[in-house]
Amino acid sequence: MEITFLGTSSGVPTRSRNVSSVALRLPQRSEIWLFDCGEGTQHQFLRSEFKASQIRRIFVTHMHGDHIFGLMGLLASCGLAGNPQQKVDIYGPPKLNDYLQACRRYSQTHFSFPIKVHTVKPGDVYEDGEFRVTCTLLEHRVPAYGYRVDEKDRPGRFDVKRAQSMGIPPGPIYGKLKNGEVVTLPDGRRVNGKDLCGPTLPGRSMAYCTDTVFCEQAVELAQGVDVLIHEATFAHQDAEMAYQRLHSTTTMAAQTALLAQAKQLIMTHFSPRYAPGNTIQPEDLLSEAQAIFPNTAMAKDFSTYLVERVEPASLVAS
Repeated sequence: MEITFLGTSSGVPTRSRNVSSVALRLPQRSEIWLFDCGEGTQHQFLRSEFKASQIRRIFVTHMHGDHIFGLMGLLASCGLAGNPQQKVDIYGPPKLNDYLQACRRYSQTHFSFPIKVHTVKPGDVYEDGEFRVTCTLLEHRVPAYGYRVDEKDRPGRFDVKRAQSMGIPPGPIYGKLKNGEVVTLPDGRRVNGKDLCGPTLPGRSMAYCTDTVFCEQAVELAQGVDVLIHEATFAHQDAEMAYQRLHSTTTMAAQTALLAQAKQLIMTHFSPRYAPGNTIQPEDLLSEAQAIFPNTAMAKDFSTYLVERVEPASLVAS
């Protein structure tokens, strides 16, 4: 699992930060899952190594423009890119489907690939053999959802040599044993695949919480995750403004990570008021959070983080 930030500004883009969008790349299945799609996200794709044709799922937190204004443009361009585009599933709050249908109607846009919009509610959002996605309602001025992605545990490494020494013939039986199943061999022996596999490989997890003021729902959603991506729109000294606008400060994001016992916090969604050259610098925001939760990173556009198994996520490139 790789996390790449395509936009890390709040409200409006700046010269160095686009508005909200995060790409989760799943190399094992050549898929990209997108979280939010602010204006200009398709331009960020052009500046990255990603292909829009790899997008399979898009998760929208809420209906504010800096999180959805790029969605229609990205979807319209996908069908014109020249690459075959598979079905795209879109998940989000009520009215998201109405918004997309209105955009299609008034712009007379016709998608050349199937799109399905799913209205979410707290609880399970999506599940397959490898992943489970859940969501919860956060605290913002409009209904806003936080998402959590859990990779399911995998069986440990299969001991081929031991299987061969036991006279187990290779073939489909090995696949069943690798999955930890109990298999009856042609000679009548019953073999438990778990006995031939190493320790279970724990799945990785990520939570994405924006936009929201500090709330217990975010803490519960992010319990024990490897990576918590949390908005940090304001500096601690501007906490009153954060409460008024129902956004988080750096210290609120850090407290959420601490209470959730997350392994790493990555802050995003920064107000342009803290751009370089102003009284409060970006490094000041990072220091505030690290004073509470030391394993905190500050996202930049195009920074990529690898979510490791067991070990905390580590910065790959910035």
